[in-house]
Amino acid sequence: MIAFLKGRFAVKTPAYVVIDVNGVGYGVQISLTTYSAIAEKETGLLHTYLHITENAQVLFGFAEEAEKEMFLQLISVSGVGAATARMMLSGMKINEIANAIVAGNVNQLSLIKGIGKKTAERIIVELKDKLQKHTINIVSDGSVASSTNTDAVDALMALGIAKNVAEQAVKKVIISNPSLSLENIIKLALKNL
Repeated sequence: MIAFLKGRFAVKTPAYVVIDVNGVGYGVQISLTTYSAIAEKETGLLHTYLHITENAQVLFGFAEEAEKEMFLQLISVSGVGAATARMMLSGMKINEIANAIVAGNVNQLSLIKGIGKKTAERIIVELKDKLQKHTINIVSDGSVASSTNTDAVDALMALGIAKNVAEQAVKKVIISNPSLSLENIIKLALKNL
């Protein structure tokens, strides 16, 4: 499996790039989110996923590891293919998709081209528990949350709060207020207990 590609962007469009890696050009399908991240760059690294079907082998690329993880979660849902997952990642930010799934917001997911009500409901049913239990929190810029979240959970545990309760409290605060400082995350989490 090709985990990532690092090289020069020989061709760049909003849906497709060719990465020159030491003289070999790799064609990679990308989302608009990834295109926005690499639009001004001449070289860079894309995390990749090789999608193999009986008719094709397609390489998908992602500027952030968190976007790749969301893509893999989405294609694990019955009836959601790689093209649909890429469309979802182009239409919404990673945290918006995660929040819509966890909140059970069928209407928000249905706004994406190619996602009907039944598909949105299936995505919610199949991914809601996985995303709620997922230890990696996705923050507003689409990157994996820093150690701030872990520090907040550790601080709450030091105050005698059970780990699972602390994790849920911090997660709720971060979903509704992703840009708070550590101190404010802890304060709001304590208020929500």
